[in-house]
Amino acid sequence: MTKPFAPSCERNRDPILSVLQRHLADTRRVLEIGSGTGQHAVHFAAAMPWLAWQGSDRAENLAGIGAWLDDAALPNTPPAFELDVDGPWPDAGFDAVFTANSLHIMGWPQVEAFFAGVGKVLEANGLLIVYGPFNYVGEFTSDSNRAFEQWLKDRDPASGIRDFEAIDALARRIGLSLVEDNPMPANNRCLVWRRRRFL
Repeated sequence: MTKPFAPSCERNRDPILSVLQRHLADTRRVLEIGSGTGQHAVHFAAAMPWLAWQGSDRAENLAGIGAWLDDAALPNTPPAFELDVDGPWPDAGFDAVFTANSLHIMGWPQVEAFFAGVGKVLEANGLLIVYGPFNYVGEFTSDSNRAFEQWLKDRDPASGIRDFEAIDALARRIGLSLVEDNPMPANNRCLVWRRRRFL
């Protein structure tokens, strides 16, 4: 099949990688939630060969992810598996969980399900790293994010740019503490939490 391609992945992959490399030097197993096209999985796994990059997504996206993984033929990218945040989560534990541009696509109940699931699979001292746009104190950080919000709402009224404070509250509920809030290109952020305890 023709590999799916997202131009945004090509633009943001290196700024994201700079954050990942700083935090994942001692990490062995990463779960990516919402692998999308599979471009990030291939780029990050190639740059960090010491870790196993486990991709996942809804069933309809797995073939495209598989096309990228098969073409790259990296030894540290096992086949992506199906994961819908509302459905069953894997029994395995992971040292880190990563997701990019997913929380604003989900409805709020799915965002809550995302954090509940992360709470089940993230090991003690593990990291959660989230890339995407966020509002702060209920305010947009740019006019382009305001326009993006309108585009999201026109497409799906349940979606939308999330407030950092609400997301951080969900993270703290599962024992995560914010480590970094990194400004990224195109008015995005890369947020890093660490799990200090199990609930």
